[in-house]
Amino acid sequence: MDRAQQLGGVGPRHDPSSRVQKPESAADRMAALKARVAAAVGGAKAKGGLNTPLHPALADLNAPSRPGAGGASSQRPAAYDTAKSYNRKPSGLSSATASGANPYLEPAHAHGPTGKVRPSKQLIFNQKGKYIQQANALRRQAALEAMKKRIAEQSRKAGLDEDRDVEKSYALDDPPELEWWDEALVGGKDYSDIPQSLKISTPDSIITLYIQHPVAIEPPQDKQAPEPKPMYLTPKEQQKLRRQRRMMELKERQAKIRLGLEPAPPPKVKKSNLMRVLGEEAVKDPTAVEARVNREIAERFDKHMAQNEERKLTKEQRAEKLAANQAKDAAKGIHILVFKIASLANGQHRYKISVNAAQNGLNGVCIMHPKLNLVIVEGGEHSIAQYKKLMLRRIDWTEALPSRDKDSAQGTAVREWLKGEDESGHLKDLSANKCVLVFEGEVKATAFRKFGSKVCETDQEAREFLAPRKMENFWTQAKNTPYQ
Repeated sequence: MDRAQQLGGVGPRHDPSSRVQKPESAADRMAALKARVAAAVGGAKAKGGLNTPLHPALADLNAPSRPGAGGASSQRPAAYDTAKSYNRKPSGLSSATASGANPYLEPAHAHGPTGKVRPSKQLIFNQKGKYIQQANALRRQAALEAMKKRIAEQSRKAGLDEDRDVEKSYALDDPPELEWWDEALVGGKDYSDIPQSLKISTPDSIITLYIQHPVAIEPPQDKQAPEPKPMYLTPKEQQKLRRQRRMMELKERQAKIRLGLEPAPPPKVKKSNLMRVLGEEAVKDPTAVEARVNREIAERFDKHMAQNEERKLTKEQRAEKLAANQAKDAAKGIHILVFKIASLANGQHRYKISVNAAQNGLNGVCIMHPKLNLVIVEGGEHSIAQYKKLMLRRIDWTEALPSRDKDSAQGTAVREWLKGEDESGHLKDLSANKCVLVFEGEVKATAFRKFGSKVCETDQEAREFLAPRKMENFWTQAKNTPYQ
């Protein structure tokens, strides 16, 4: 120990190890600077002249420097370890003091040559559902690949697995020895004997001097085209056309008589032109002339009636003509009517409903119920119009008649609400009985094969009868329709 250390002064040190050498880096220069400051103020402040501890930033002045640094910078003041020990845990204080090295101090060269502290990595938190989306994407990709494999396998089994990107060479069959279009023109099985084997001028040749015209086929769309609507004429126009037609026929008949093609008709003698046509003959014997004129008038009348009878259709022909007209009318479109009747206690009403529907070629049903009666008819436009007029105008629904004896044979007679008499034997009061139109429109096809009647005691039974024909809504609509 030298003299300066014994006195504890601030004087210069003459030992070679205490000489200040030029630091090699910025860290060495900083350590040397701190050593010089500690040597100047260490004697007074280290003792705590005012009983105040050193500032933590100046606690490392007397701490030993890292090995390799010469002079005064190789040691640090002892106050450095004292100040640094304030922030240490008590458990590590004894070990650090015993060994003389600070285990919590990181060497300066660990930060790199520049002395900058390497920043620590920040915590990065994943968003909610990130890995769930990635898993779903992987599942979709796996399902897509499985679907592609399945489609490829099915295509391979069905024979549709073709590589369109690569050209394939197909083996072509050899041409036939005789084409099918030459079989009727060439005799034999090949073309080797041509032209001797040609069948052009032979009797069995298909080539002749006749022209074969194909059979004309009507276009299929013409069958579905609607018929042109007829143009209706007014009565005056009809009379005008009749006069013109009769005038043309008369002129044509007169021209044939002039040319001698037809004999002249006998004079048409009537009582009004008797004297003008017969003249002197009527004056000589007026009684005989009058008798002859009466006889000619009767002959003309009989001839006219005979011609009418010849033109008259038979009962079967009239029925066929009516059925054909009704079918033609129904082919233009199916119309439907739904009527609601309060009471059908009068048997004549039930008879008229059924018979007129059959005569007009209508299909449908008459549902009889204790509270209301429903009539559904469907058919052509003309027949529907006639039936509508019958139901709403011609039939007197307030008329009450007693039950007939033949009604007792029918199943409807056993129902008390279908009888014309009440419990006391008097006729029922039908003064409030009415028939109203519930629905009118068009349908695609008929739902009934013919017109019939059905007795239903409950609403459920009526709906079950109409349900297969998809008409149960008519029953609900009829119940909600008031009598006007």
